[in-house]
Amino acid sequence: MNRSYLFTLALAAGLVAGQAYAQQTTLRVFSGGQNQRPDLMRKLFDQYSLAHPGVKIDIETGGATSELQRQYLSTVLNAKDSAIDIYLIDIVNPSQYSNAGWLEPLDAYVGGTAALKPYLPVYAQANVVNGKVAAMPAFADAMFMYYRKDLLEKYKLAEPKTWDELAAAAKKIQEGEKNPNLQGLSIQGAPIEGAVCTFLLPYWSAGKSFNDATGKLTLDKDAAVKGMDLWLKLVDQGVLKKNIAEVTTPVTVSEFKAGQVAFAINWGFAWDRFKDDADSQVKGKVGVIPLPTVAGGKSATCVGGWQWALSAFSKSKPEAAKLIQFMASPASSKFLAVEGSLLPTIQSVYTDPDVTKAVPWFKDAANVIIAGQARPISPRYGEVSDVVRTTTSAILARVKTPTEGVAEIEGKLSRVMR
Repeated sequence: MNRSYLFTLALAAGLVAGQAYAQQTTLRVFSGGQNQRPDLMRKLFDQYSLAHPGVKIDIETGGATSELQRQYLSTVLNAKDSAIDIYLIDIVNPSQYSNAGWLEPLDAYVGGTAALKPYLPVYAQANVVNGKVAAMPAFADAMFMYYRKDLLEKYKLAEPKTWDELAAAAKKIQEGEKNPNLQGLSIQGAPIEGAVCTFLLPYWSAGKSFNDATGKLTLDKDAAVKGMDLWLKLVDQGVLKKNIAEVTTPVTVSEFKAGQVAFAINWGFAWDRFKDDADSQVKGKVGVIPLPTVAGGKSATCVGGWQWALSAFSKSKPEAAKLIQFMASPASSKFLAVEGSLLPTIQSVYTDPDVTKAVPWFKDAANVIIAGQARPISPRYGEVSDVVRTTTSAILARVKTPTEGVAEIEGKLSRVMR
């Protein structure tokens, strides 16, 4: 990285803060797990400290999945522990954390909700709770359909637009390759957060909504059953592996990277793993397309992303809020995009020449994210997630039928999402 770029980041840090600190302040930041790239966050923190010699930033990491991170933070914050000043949370969490009294609204520090205008709409909406700024966007994420460009070209296949077309393309590739270990499609069926999206993707692609603007459940049971039937049909056809109920996010990444999968649904971070990892067998062979639809439906993806929140129990709130502003700035967003292929939350960053040069596929990523849908925003999201992901996994394991599982989801969530 060149010095001029580092200087620009350091200058941005100074502009956000506006003044040097007169005395030493130590801030502790929970920066998530490895998928949230704490190595890059560390570099940004170092640039901030360079511009503000009076600020020392300690970083804490942990939790390979968002639910494990949520469990850890819930324990710390429920105890009103002041050890953590700033923490990184999933897009589904601001409402939950705000209603629990765990985060400090940022309005006094950022100037109110107008501060969120530059950000993509889904992130601006998710970070406003009860009319107050609950958190500031860190970086975006969404589920993408990754595919083997070389295999589609080899078998003269068009990019699939529907789930049926994807199944047909996958079967043709599998039959042609004659590799018993080659999967047609990989999704996440283990009872992790990704399984919430596994439930929603075919359902949304039928044009159905899970909840209304107030958060009330609007589940179309017939469409939901058909969505789960779709996955089981793909298992029976040999497109999905038989033990799909055990597949986690890292498993999908590892198997696609090893050349064992033709199509894979996964988060944005996976792109760099396929492109850069020394053991990747698919370098230069990967493409990204919108997720397929059911016949007559519309493409929809599951939006993720991470937000910076200020602990309600921090003893250094003004200083911590200034760091959050820097971490949510266009300069930081550009750094994370160029250095780590982390999707920006600010639309203008997608068209920055340095960003499009470093990550060409970002040119179309903004439109995918804008058209994406957020998982249910609920103060009780932890309960919502638990019900959907565990039931989805049970259906994929054939412990429950789609009809039984969907009825259970409706029964439990109709009381939670009212």
